Amino acid sequence: MVTRGRTSGEERARPVRRARRPELRLPPLVAYEGGLEPDGDYDGREFAGTDLAGQRGAGSRFLDCVLDGCSLDETELGNARLIDSRLSGVRGVGTDLAGAALRDVEVIDARLGGVQLHGAVLERVVIRGGKIDFLNLRSATLKDVVFEGCVLAEPDFGGASLERVEFPDCTLSGADLSGVRLSEVDLRYAARIDIARGVDRLAGAVVTPAQLMDLAPAFAAQLGVRVEAG
Repeated sequence: MVTRGRTSGEERARPVRRARRPELRLPPLVAYEGGLEPDGDYDGREFAGTDLAGQRGAGSRFLDCVLDGCSLDETELGNARLIDSRLSGVRGVGTDLAGAALRDVEVIDARLGGVQLHGAVLERVVIRGGKIDFLNLRSATLKDVVFEGCVLAEPDFGGASLERVEFPDCTLSGADLSGVRLSEVDLRYAARIDIARGVDRLAGAVVTPAQLMDLAPAFAAQLGVRVEAG
């Protein structure tokens, strides 16, 4: 019996699997007033316009929660768990979510800078609208994640693992893909793709012919090819 491998034509014909999106069904929420505590447990709480700047909530667990219009400047949430929750209109610089776990989470219209998500695990997460500058996702694991209609300025995906990740209407500028591992990452509907480093790591991504032409100078530079008019 001879087993035949998939041909390049069959590989091209295989449809791209779509990312699974979160389906939030939040229960009636109880307004939360007060600050965060390390290893805190927040279940069914609504943080509405709460100033959480500089607060320490490392290791905390947020289940069925909403953070709406909260300030997250220098908020410490390392190794926190956010499950079945929504972050809407949050803003801040230097938010620390290193090593956090986000599952079935929506992030809507966030205005953030220097967010630390290195080593984090994101599964069934949608980040819609807003702008995030200098997003640090080094060595993170992203599975079924959608960046939709948002602006990512100089995001760092170095050493991260991305599986079924999509970027519809997303502006991706100055991205660092050094050492990244991609599987069924769909870039076809991105508004803009600008890769500063790691263009050689795009194996496992799907792009359009037009995007491939746009990326050609980066590929040539990676290969050391000089392109000059004859």
